[in-house]
Amino acid sequence: MNTIWTTIAIISLIGLVLALVLYLVAEKFKVVEDPRIDDVEKVMPGANCGGCGFAGCRAFAEAAVKAPNLDNNFCPVGGNETMAKVAAILGYEVKEKAPMVAVVRCNGSCANRPTVNTYGGFASCRVKATLYSGDTGCAFGCLGCGDCVAACQFGALSMDPETGLPVVDETKCTACGACTKACPKGLIELRAKGPRGMRVWVDCRNKDKGPAAKKACAAACIGCGICAKTCRHEAITVADNIAYIDYNKCKLCRECIAMCPTGAIHESGFPKPLDKEATKARILERQKKEREAAAAAAKTTEEKKDA
Repeated sequence: MNTIWTTIAIISLIGLVLALVLYLVAEKFKVVEDPRIDDVEKVMPGANCGGCGFAGCRAFAEAAVKAPNLDNNFCPVGGNETMAKVAAILGYEVKEKAPMVAVVRCNGSCANRPTVNTYGGFASCRVKATLYSGDTGCAFGCLGCGDCVAACQFGALSMDPETGLPVVDETKCTACGACTKACPKGLIELRAKGPRGMRVWVDCRNKDKGPAAKKACAAACIGCGICAKTCRHEAITVADNIAYIDYNKCKLCRECIAMCPTGAIHESGFPKPLDKEATKARILERQKKEREAAAAAAKTTEEKKDA
């Protein structure tokens, strides 16, 4: 009987000692979480889409609380309204950012980019991209399996059965960036919506030289540089045989659209359609006068040298 009570006493003592050790260890390594993390998480949209660059809204809240400012933290889904609430909780200042929207930079519709072979494998752009360049002569265009549509949590993307290309519903797009990550061809870009939804962009990513690009797609950018020479705001650059419009510099004059020989430059949100012929005539007349003025200036300079 004494042995039983002794055993019970020893076990109880060991239990108490271990409990005390565990308590002391827990106290020593206890992590005190900033209560503001919960407050920030509550004002987040709860999409957990990863568009902010973090695993979810909780991870974003933790990073925002630990950061010295909000310069490198932005929730694309909640936008400026949500960030203003976060800033108020943390006592930070936050700069408003222009609303963004996803833009599909491919105009290789079924009409512009005829099919040259048929894919019979698993319907995934990522899988398809690892096997071959695509169903058409353009190795840079949309593969048409809709990985971007599947990646969008907000129903902002759908496949157009007529063109075979994804279509963005900008009223639903939150610019989370999930579609840009899902596209193996890198065809989807987040661009500023622009004032009153007006924006201009090059609807092509084909880096082949002009003749090859034109052969693969009737609406391809051929890298001719006419748009860059036309732009008076230095908003257009040409690199790797493809033009790109910097939306921060673009003044939405649409002159590049009128001058593009293949129709690779597109527009959206403008209240009136562009009169391409009238715009082109005006540009050509202006360029003619500029050449004449330059020639006259050069002649004057030569005459002064000879005098």
